[in-house]
Amino acid sequence: MSVVISPSILNCDFGHFADELARISTADYVHVDVMDNHFVPNLALGLPLVEAAVHASPVPVDAHLMIEDPDRWAPVYAEAGCASVTFHAEAASAPLRLAREIRAQGRRVGLALRPATGIEPYVDILGEFDMILVMTVEPGFGGQSFIESMLPKIRRARELKTVGAMVRLYCRAHHHTLQGLCGECSTLLDYARRRLEACPFGDAKPACNKCLAHCYSAHHREQIRIIMRWAGPRMLRYHPLMAIRHLLAARRPPPRLPEKKARVRKMAN
Repeated sequence: MSVVISPSILNCDFGHFADELARISTADYVHVDVMDNHFVPNLALGLPLVEAAVHASPVPVDAHLMIEDPDRWAPVYAEAGCASVTFHAEAASAPLRLAREIRAQGRRVGLALRPATGIEPYVDILGEFDMILVMTVEPGFGGQSFIESMLPKIRRARELKTVGAMVRLYCRAHHHTLQGLCGECSTLLDYARRRLEACPFGDAKPACNKCLAHCYSAHHREQIRIIMRWAGPRMLRYHPLMAIRHLLAARRPPPRLPEKKARVRKMAN
């Protein structure tokens, strides 16, 4: 499992643009922040500079669009040669359609979320995106302090994306859905989301098969067990990075139950 490095050029010296790009030639991507002074209160870069970066950069361009009307403009950045285009969920009127339009051009597509925007409304379409960008600062300006309270959101996003991928693989093979999820699988994924939100372990949440809390109902636990047993090996083929992260998480020893939860369980026994 590799780490992807994508340095931003927001504060580079544009008078020596090619030289600045050459300094990051060992990175995986160059991150270009596009701001329109409408979606965010700042104006930065834009299509001409992005096109220049595409032609001059020794590594692929990853465009982060902090702009209004990405439904119209995001495909234009894909056509300009960006290897990856990330747009904001708050600005897109049809994020699913837009993601598919960008992917149809052979580009990676990402969904960005402001700090106050929850991941939950987008659970059913997370599988349509190559990347979820959880903003740990308010978009619009560099040099801000890291918002530490975003770490649980990152954890939830990663776990929901993994569970969602498993459910989609199973649903496509067993319920013959071509796009999206059937009603039963969609209900199960929503249940998993609500259980994750209520997990007493917080950031220290263990793998479900090692959890001491057993917060799923017996019926839902059996449903998710069947899906994970079937989809787990296939994740290595279709989503290898997510599968490896999931396997590593499953090897971690489970944390102790929070005191209140442990006391309730002891009384029940």
